[in-house]
Amino acid sequence: MPRQIFQLRISLAGVRPLVWRRALVPGGFTLDRVHRVVQHAMGWRDCHLHSFEIDGQQYGEPDPDGELSLRDELDVRLDAVVGKGSRFHYTYDFGDWWEHDLVVEDVFLADPEERYPDCPDGERACPPEDVGGPAGYQTLLAAWTDPAHAEHRTLRDWAGDRFDPAAFDASRVGTLLRRFC
Repeated sequence: MPRQIFQLRISLAGVRPLVWRRALVPGGFTLDRVHRVVQHAMGWRDCHLHSFEIDGQQYGEPDPDGELSLRDELDVRLDAVVGKGSRFHYTYDFGDWWEHDLVVEDVFLADPEERYPDCPDGERACPPEDVGGPAGYQTLLAAWTDPAHAEHRTLRDWAGDRFDPAAFDASRVGTLLRRFC
């Protein structure tokens, strides 16, 4: 049977200007692999806990202490819990609390000439890890472009010379997805 590909739009909630990606993901991927797709597509480094919320059910890595009630993401395939038009959520870093809105824009048959997963489109760089969530990122963006801002030099040094909030390279992200997911 031909593989189904899910076209996901991944948007980072609470951040303006909007940071988003379009990812093409095999429907047979388990949610732990979808987690890796989100990590690489957005530019996160997988340093923190995460969870999915789909139709009121939480999925993620089981908590060995049993404090979090999560279904094991290794046991659940994407095509078993969502379909075309579905909306679900992914939260990364329970300290900074990065919420991602995911929408299944389309479901189609895999092109045998293409390699999946892929990220054909998106906009803007992902916020740096540990910047302090959406509020911390807004502070970074305000300081980034305003040399008169009290934290301009400090935050530019902290984020590094390589950080460019407007940058996004779909080709590079696609290569990362195919290599690591």
